[in-house]
Amino acid sequence: MNGIIEKMQEIGFNQYESQAYVTLVKCGTSTAYQVSKESGIPRARVYDVLKSLAVQGVVIQEKSGKSTLYSPLPVDVFLASIQSKWEATFSSVGESLKALEIVQPNPDNRVASIQGSEPILAFCETMLQKAERKVILSMWSGMYEMLEPLLKKAAHRCKMKGIVFQVEQPISGLDVHRKTSFVEEIGQNKWFILSIDGREMLYGPSVEQRDTAFYTDDPVHIYLLENYVWHDILVNRLVREKEMEKWISAERESFFK
Repeated sequence: MNGIIEKMQEIGFNQYESQAYVTLVKCGTSTAYQVSKESGIPRARVYDVLKSLAVQGVVIQEKSGKSTLYSPLPVDVFLASIQSKWEATFSSVGESLKALEIVQPNPDNRVASIQGSEPILAFCETMLQKAERKVILSMWSGMYEMLEPLLKKAAHRCKMKGIVFQVEQPISGLDVHRKTSFVEEIGQNKWFILSIDGREMLYGPSVEQRDTAFYTDDPVHIYLLENYVWHDILVNRLVREKEMEKWISAERESFFK
């Protein structure tokens, strides 16, 4: 029961309102005294709580002799009502925010930090849905698998270019990085880069390792990181012989000492 009450609080009811409605659903038509007794709402508060729910149309109030009885709005009706109100609010807020966004001056090019794996993945989804011409990416298997359905949809309408690590049979247009000691020993240092139409980009650690990413629409950032991806692809295509691989590994180790 506590779980239901917590969920109701998430959709806008306070704790006592949630307790009262759930109690009425469980017990059926009741007096305020019965609701108080079953729910644990203090007697001094239960009348105001039930009155508030009646005003919201969630509870039906009726006289029966000297007593006042309270009945819950049927659950199906309650859920449909909540959904309708939420959709209307969502639509209204969305329209207002979009109108406000239009009239605001365009901000300077920026780099912004995005925190949390869900916001990062939601940001990736929004960007991929907006893609019109091309998507450039560099991505390891964990992040790739999370975004694969969205990447496939984007690939139907725009070019998909880039490189993936430890991925089998990626989307057409993506190179698979060759197996090297560097790739096998990367550990917790995996990353992702997602660039959309050369105008905005999200990059950072793979979300399964660290839930921080960076968004930018700065052309210098985008140019540098897209060229980083291209350089990785170019080397990957050029290096075919094991002797060359050994030379690259030694040169890399020397450079980063």
